[in-house]
Amino acid sequence: MTNHVETLGTGGSTAPPRVLHVARARPGRRLLVDRLGRRVVTLGGVAIIASILAILVVIVAEFAPLFESAAASPVRAAAGPVTVKAASSPLAIGVDEYREVAFAVTAAGLQVFRVADGTAVAPTSTPSPGNAPVVAVSALGRGPFALGLADGRVLPVEVRFTVSYPDGRRRVEPEVVASEPIVADPRGRPIRTLAHVRAPGGPLTVAAVDAHEVAVVGIRERKALIGPSTTEESRRVLDLPITGEITALALDGRGEDLFVGTSTGQLVKIDLRDLGAPKVALAVAATSRPGAAVTTMGFLLGDRTLVVGDAAGGVASWQLVQRGGGDRRLTKLHDFAGHATRVVALAPSPRDKSFVTADATGTARLHYGTTGRTLLTVHAEGEGARAWAAAPKGDGLLALDAAGRLSHWTLRNPHPEVTWRSLFGPVWYEGYAEPAYVWQSTGGTDDFEPKLSLTPLIYGTLKGTVYALLFAVPMALLSALYASQFMHPTIKGYVKPTVEIMAALPSVVLGFIAGLWLAPMVERVVPGLLLLPWIVAALVLAALALLRLAPVPWRKGVRAGTEVFLLLPVVLLGAWLAFRLGALLEAALLGGDYRGWLREVLGLTYDQRNSLVVGFAMGFAVIPIIFTIAEDALSSVPAHLTAGSLALGATRWQTAIRVVLPTASAGIFSAIMIGFGRAVGETMIVLMATGNTPVMDWSIFTGFRALSANIAVEIPEAPQGGTLYRVLFLAAFLLFSMTFVVNTAAELVRLRLRKKYRSL
Repeated sequence: MTNHVETLGTGGSTAPPRVLHVARARPGRRLLVDRLGRRVVTLGGVAIIASILAILVVIVAEFAPLFESAAASPVRAAAGPVTVKAASSPLAIGVDEYREVAFAVTAAGLQVFRVADGTAVAPTSTPSPGNAPVVAVSALGRGPFALGLADGRVLPVEVRFTVSYPDGRRRVEPEVVASEPIVADPRGRPIRTLAHVRAPGGPLTVAAVDAHEVAVVGIRERKALIGPSTTEESRRVLDLPITGEITALALDGRGEDLFVGTSTGQLVKIDLRDLGAPKVALAVAATSRPGAAVTTMGFLLGDRTLVVGDAAGGVASWQLVQRGGGDRRLTKLHDFAGHATRVVALAPSPRDKSFVTADATGTARLHYGTTGRTLLTVHAEGEGARAWAAAPKGDGLLALDAAGRLSHWTLRNPHPEVTWRSLFGPVWYEGYAEPAYVWQSTGGTDDFEPKLSLTPLIYGTLKGTVYALLFAVPMALLSALYASQFMHPTIKGYVKPTVEIMAALPSVVLGFIAGLWLAPMVERVVPGLLLLPWIVAALVLAALALLRLAPVPWRKGVRAGTEVFLLLPVVLLGAWLAFRLGALLEAALLGGDYRGWLREVLGLTYDQRNSLVVGFAMGFAVIPIIFTIAEDALSSVPAHLTAGSLALGATRWQTAIRVVLPTASAGIFSAIMIGFGRAVGETMIVLMATGNTPVMDWSIFTGFRALSANIAVEIPEAPQGGTLYRVLFLAAFLLFSMTFVVNTAAELVRLRLRKKYRSL
């Protein structure tokens, strides 16, 4: 603090001098405050960047496990290799869901043992094949199966596992339930290969009893309203017109379609819907090498996809595909990584579309049917294992070789259905005529395969954004140009705050109004709505021409910047006229129903909640942002530029278009990009105003599903850590990346525009 003393007086005045005290801030305090403010601002910016990066890290950490490779870890007993006694030359093997108790089918029948040490377990009952050895077994893993005996009989069997927790410890107790034997061949010939299912109408058994003959035995159960139910047995022997011998059979769980594989590589389909008159289709070549025998066949979960293994080591999946409304034909879907030698075993997973194939050397491969990928390869110990089983939970794999030696693996394969192609490319799903982009995360049955293509969601996000911007950008920019360059300042003082207040409207309110009020209203006036822009534009031009033809005193009576009030009645008249003409046009040319005309003539479907409604609602939400930023940019153009242009003789319109717009282009571009980001991330309007249908169609009359809306719909029901849960985080990462890339590109363009017009 310093004192500055100044003597004030006039003439010889003897008044005492006055002292002026001038306070000066200390430079050190100013520097301290400035330095502290700079650090606080810097710290806030760093905190924001760190928070965004932390969110990004969390998102990446959640979806990264989707792309981990499958892994198999051998389970080794402490006492050494596990050997199952009396389980030599097994035909098949099965296991309970906890991989504690397993059973093996051998020539002597069924043997149950513990996986940990191979010790025998006595089940509650044991089926007795009698004096005839077991020579064939049907597919395991789908409930009841059957044993084919050497005397032509078939013994239906079901193995059940009961789980209890005495003293807090898990106990798995096996139960073997055997039905009455079925005489497949009265002549007593050995069963060559066998298929057995419990169809909705009753058990159905198909057994190959000769090189060309199959015996079909069906038991139909008829329930009476009063009294006991009755059973009816039908028996038929089919002599198939094939070359070579029957080597494999596969029967779907519905008991409708039977597939026969031959030693010459043929695959024959037989329709068993009418057991009295089976229909045999033409044979197709189904092996990887011409003439190679079909060695094993089986259905994946759901009984739609058939897997064929052959003597050349090839593995392929087939499906009945219906094209053009005609008959269903066998079509190959995928060729999987093959084996060096003949495929001897096939073990479908009871949990998903994965399956295991094994060759005679004990090498097994894990495949996934939907994606066509081979996930991993394992090798059994000892001699070549021919009996393989996939654990019911998909977390383990067991193999039993000819000497009774057990191989056991723990599998880790939580997301087999996820690949880059399945997420972003077309996939051939079961029941589809061709590969398609599909999002369908849930289904009504346990055998449903999730369809998690993100392409329809990205498509829908861009579709909604484009239609919203097509509505919002012209209106917002033209309004901003008029408000900044032509509107009277008094009117602008009311209009701009009103538009800015529109940005505060909650999106859930806009979506609610759009879905419940706007969508039904738009549906009634679509023809007039399509005529509205043209009629309003024509009337505005006509009003301008009339104004120019009006006497000068009348034109001078219109105050500059208030022309909008003259145009409001014109616009309202144009809207009324457009809707009236639209109704007349629909009645005269469209048969009184434009929806039917769109469907029959153009092949377009009109959904009530569609892209047109979303464009209006989301455009209404985006307009305030674009308008405010663009108007600020236009109003910030230096006054000397507009004054110089007007002084050189340019009109106000020429000045606005050729001087103001280029100078403010950087800010205008930023406004559009910020509006783009707002539209891309919009959730509630899209969720409530569209049908949320993940279709890939640019029609303005159909709906869509956006990434943001899909996350909001699916995430509450997605199991944590599951495939759907992690795919939704991947969708969030894509949304983040799209916004980041667009904003970065927008900033680069803005800087270039700013640099270009800075010299003005």
